[in-house]
Amino acid sequence: MEAIDKLLKKPLWVNILTGIGAILVALLLFFFSLGWITGYGKTEKVPSVVGLDVEAAKKNIKALGFDVVIQDSFYVDTSARNGVLRQTPEADEIVKKGRTIYLTINRVLAPQVTMPNLVGFSLKSAETYLKVLGLRMGTISLVADRNKNVIVDQLVDGKPIAPGVKLSSGSIINFLVGDGGSAVGIEVPDLVGMTVDMARARAASLGLLLTISTSVAIQDTAAAFVIGQTPSIFSTQLDSLGMPIKNTTIAGGSIEIIIDKVAPIIKHDSVH
Repeated sequence: MEAIDKLLKKPLWVNILTGIGAILVALLLFFFSLGWITGYGKTEKVPSVVGLDVEAAKKNIKALGFDVVIQDSFYVDTSARNGVLRQTPEADEIVKKGRTIYLTINRVLAPQVTMPNLVGFSLKSAETYLKVLGLRMGTISLVADRNKNVIVDQLVDGKPIAPGVKLSSGSIINFLVGDGGSAVGIEVPDLVGMTVDMARARAASLGLLLTISTSVAIQDTAAAFVIGQTPSIFSTQLDSLGMPIKNTTIAGGSIEIIIDKVAPIIKHDSVH
């Protein structure tokens, strides 16, 4: 009360000046302390955390006075799980302490994709298809097939993989690819319906040998007819385009023919 009485006894203008002075002092104190309150002028270099485990990255960032937020995550099969893929701001930028560093990390679990049926596709088309799905091209092995660079079979870990099977993104797909006939050897000739002499001449022209088998007595085998042969001209397999595959042999190989006195009836609309 005594202090108030003293103020009231002073002239009004003195009190006004005293109040203005107090306000100015308070404002000066506030502005001088603002830099200390906000950390004005205190900067730090952003650490490089790309490639680190997310927990290690957080520790490094917070140790320098920054905040950290996980902004996004996606899957990259060539990077470590839970590793940092990207940071903002980037490493070595000079920023104010207390700023937030945003991280993008790699997912722990790979997304699942459905294996397509690539048999019959060209090698180039199959490779494009794999990239779209997030799968990787593995080894390419040539196999005997008349269709060059066409997928004959698709494999994972050495075993055929059926269409529709779920695979982890980034899985490696290996392919068996047609060689275009470069390794098919000599196609087995169709000898059925020929006489034995004709069959011998045809086999000899290809460098093949004949063995003869019959269930009946035949005096003149040269004039007898071929009614069957082993191997036949077609196998039971189909090629990459669904067509019957011709049997092959090597030079010097042998074909067994079955003969009879009567010529066989040949159905031209059927596959041997």
